[in-house]
Amino acid sequence: MKTITVTELRGNIYNLLDEVLNTGIPIEINKGGKKLKIVPVGKTKKLQNLVSRPNVIKGNPDDLVDISWEKEVNLDLP
Repeated sequence: MKTITVTELRGNIYNLLDEVLNTGIPIEINKGGKKLKIVPVGKTKKLQNLVSRPNVIKGNPDDLVDISWEKEVNLDLP
């Protein structure tokens, strides 16, 4: 979530409101140590806010069953 000051809000309110409506992500405003939020009201597309995670394993989950971790993990617990 993006955090801005009241001065930033005042100078760019229309673009910030469009950003909240287009992304569905709220904006937090810091005013004198207190926080306010601009939040879209209504339904947003759930898949729209997904974050790309390129390091996630892609493929068949059954292939993970045969991975040996003995060299990477010390399982000698006290």
